[in-house]
Amino acid sequence: MFCYGCEKIGGVCTVFILHNLCNVKVKDRVPSKELRERLGIDDIILILQQNRLQWYEHVLRKEDTDWVKKCMKYEVEGSRQRGRPKRTWREVVHKDCQARNLNREDATDRSRWNKLIKIG
Repeated sequence: MFCYGCEKIGGVCTVFILHNLCNVKVKDRVPSKELRERLGIDDIILILQQNRLQWYEHVLRKEDTDWVKKCMKYEVEGSRQRGRPKRTWREVVHKDCQARNLNREDATDRSRWNKLIKIG
């Protein structure tokens, strides 16, 4: 459940949805974590992290000649815009792996990888 056009996942939009589902007013100041526990819903950030890691494992097991794996290693040439560089998918996955103490070799064993990335 997401609000259409919600810029930040896990932000204000999901807070209102959680409060509405639990029939609790925002001014009651009930933490979102407590509301998710009442509903039996995992944190959206953890779900997205798990999905990224599942895709990463899938790509790592592909042949080196596969176009998807080549895209993962592709570096864009040319100049970039001014300011802070945008985060790449590879950087986000690297942080996800660090958060769960995973490395590339773990992806070779599919059942072990799935146990390591599973939420809760």
